Amino acid sequence: PTSIRPPPAPPSMGGAPGQGMPPPPAYGQAAEPVGSYGMGGYANPEQVMGQFAALSMGGVAPGQATEVGVDPAQFPRPGASIPPPPRQEGNCDPAFMRMSVGALPNTAALKARWGLPLGAIVQPLTQEAEEVPLVDFGNSAIVRCRKCRTYINPFVQWTDGGRRFRCNLCNTLTEVPVEYFCTLDNNGMRRDAYERAELCRGSVEYAASSEYMVRPPMPPVYFFIVDVSTQAAASGVLQQICSTIKECLDQLPGDSRTQIGFMTYDATLHFYNLSPKLQAPQMMVVADLEGEPFLPVPTEDLLVNLAEARHVVDQLLDTLPAVTAALAPSPDSALGAALQAAHVAMAHVGGKLLVFQTTMPNLGAGRLRNRDNATLYGTDREASLRNPEDPFFKKMAAECSRVQVGVDLFSFAPQYTDLASLAALCKYTGGQVYYFPSFGAQRDGPKLAHDLKHNLLRETGWEAVMRIRCSRGLRISSFHGHFFIRSTDLLALPTVDGDKAYAVQIAHEENVMPTSHGYIQCALLYTTSGGERRIRVHTMCVPVVSDLGDMYKAADGACSAALLARLAVEKSLNSRLEDARQAVAARVVSVLKEYKAIYATAHRMPNKLVLPEGLKLVALYALAVMKCKAMRGAAKDVALDDRSAIAYHMMSMSLPATLRFLYPTLYPLHTLPDDCCEPGPDGALVMPTPVALASEVLDSRGCYLLDDGRILIAWVGRAAPAELLQDLFGAVGVADPLSLDVEHDNPLSKKVHKLLGAVRAGRDTFQQCFVVRQGDAIETHWMPYLVEDRTAGTMSYTDFLCHIHRNTSK
Repeated sequence: PTSIRPPPAPPSMGGAPGQGMPPPPAYGQAAEPVGSYGMGGYANPEQVMGQFAALSMGGVAPGQATEVGVDPAQFPRPGASIPPPPRQEGNCDPAFMRMSVGALPNTAALKARWGLPLGAIVQPLTQEAEEVPLVDFGNSAIVRCRKCRTYINPFVQWTDGGRRFRCNLCNTLTEVPVEYFCTLDNNGMRRDAYERAELCRGSVEYAASSEYMVRPPMPPVYFFIVDVSTQAAASGVLQQICSTIKECLDQLPGDSRTQIGFMTYDATLHFYNLSPKLQAPQMMVVADLEGEPFLPVPTEDLLVNLAEARHVVDQLLDTLPAVTAALAPSPDSALGAALQAAHVAMAHVGGKLLVFQTTMPNLGAGRLRNRDNATLYGTDREASLRNPEDPFFKKMAAECSRVQVGVDLFSFAPQYTDLASLAALCKYTGGQVYYFPSFGAQRDGPKLAHDLKHNLLRETGWEAVMRIRCSRGLRISSFHGHFFIRSTDLLALPTVDGDKAYAVQIAHEENVMPTSHGYIQCALLYTTSGGERRIRVHTMCVPVVSDLGDMYKAADGACSAALLARLAVEKSLNSRLEDARQAVAARVVSVLKEYKAIYATAHRMPNKLVLPEGLKLVALYALAVMKCKAMRGAAKDVALDDRSAIAYHMMSMSLPATLRFLYPTLYPLHTLPDDCCEPGPDGALVMPTPVALASEVLDSRGCYLLDDGRILIAWVGRAAPAELLQDLFGAVGVADPLSLDVEHDNPLSKKVHKLLGAVRAGRDTFQQCFVVRQGDAIETHWMPYLVEDRTAGTMSYTDFLCHIHRNTSK
């Protein structure tokens, strides 16, 4: 555990950057490491050490105390990466499914004493894990429990000489088919256990038979509806969309089965006949938006086989910007009618609907209004701003989910566009939101091209459903993410991919757990882009404990923080932001207060904050949740659409992406090591040592790069030497805009570009790099990323630890 004795009054942590800094190393020399996280340069360290009595970092057992002088440099912080918890043999890779606590309470009463969420983060198709073996039972049925339908896994118990197995979830005996029978060894294990992946691996993928199909597997289908209103035409986004789609056509998944279609809209709907029998595409305009949606041509000519109609599709993409411009675009938007028409066109097959929107819908069904009302903040009606006002988009999403249509939204609005309402289309169809406020072709074009290309070319599962089962005595109490719940525990996912994660909470179904181990199994049934029906199954075994202390020992603070972030976002949809922030702080206080009550006597530390090893970062991550863009401040701090976009992303982020977003990595560029981003002894790239997100760390004579997984920000100190600026940015004037994306012929610039490449590699979004000069007006956008600082209305890291200590001591 970690123990901290707080000062009577928390010291100020919000000094100006660069003040009180020690002399920096000469430019071009490496800095000496200071502290465990590069926190050197705190103002008045003697004062801080005098106010803090002791801090012992990790490895201190109950009954032991280590008196060490402390400064904030020794506060718990994440490293460049957080390793996953130990993995039990037979369990799935934690990248696929990771528990917030590696031990389950044996009673509901014990769980009630656990202040943090008890659940798991599930990312069934992630590419950041071991390869999943394919198991094909051929014409035979997949072996499953006859009662609860759990798939065979390494944790079943074999009886009757191998003729039957006892289900590890419901304890029911099931007889195995004759062709699956195998004798047992002296330990009661099948002799072929290590020859069959489903009996020794926690993750397997089954080739599904016809019994898992209600229709033949669907082909990959992509239908694009594009806003061509006046605002869209002025932004130049249409040219970027068309060029990117054309670039991807040869690589779209599905080979000869892939289907594609297009529609554009402003105040009218524009349909395109892409029949392969035509020499050129035909455009038809529908101006009547009232009544039932109307398709002016047969569905098979709107949604065509890409391989057969490739010449027509190419012509459309080459000429679409000019054709729509010649129509004299309207300033209005009939997005609702376009969605209804697209639904009719896709209903017979399903697929992915990509919506490109610039102007707020203001005609026909689904028209929206500007409801960004700052006076509602702090009132009981505040949460209504973050929820859809018109039920049209939620109903549309439900209809799309029913016919296996997933919706991805690309929004380019230059002003408020009610993203909270529009995002419902994606939320209930398993889709994604891409937000480019005030799109500029030069600034945002590369990001749009990357993100759209990644969306189209990543491996996608189609017409999917997912179910998560628990062993007897447990149940899944809630699901968190983007999906439509068809029944109590069946999640409908028209499209699914490796970037998306889902969260669940676990509760007791019985007062006492009847077994010594609990089990969780996730099963995802989906169609591959190649037309094969597959079932991906992940199984995990978790010990059941009767002592709360064992839960603290098995706690996974990283996963708990990711769950806590999702719950905070959901609470903000039903209450004031201030209430949601207080709920986060209260849960941290609750779990640490219980821990202190358990070990107060053993530690003999009545006046110290005691942090369990597994949860030593939970306070920092909780503070970061309260300060993130989705949760912080009020109307003036974050634009409403920005808040909605970030909240949407947080609900589907992977666990590593969530942690990176909450507490970004900050690299000092002026002291990069010589082997920066070169392969190390273990083959992994050598990354620079990050520094803490506090203003005291920032040397006004240096330059730093911040990475939160979504953008990159370079901060340049006002006293940075001219030779450093020359190496990083080339020959620029004092007022010239700076860019790190241009590589210059010097060692530092080459290392920085290696770092940019390493950071961006493998991300699901292109990270634009912005440069902020110290003292410039736009520095206000940089300051909220310094999570450990005190800002208006928020506590510093030191303040928050003191707040926790006061409340755990009551």
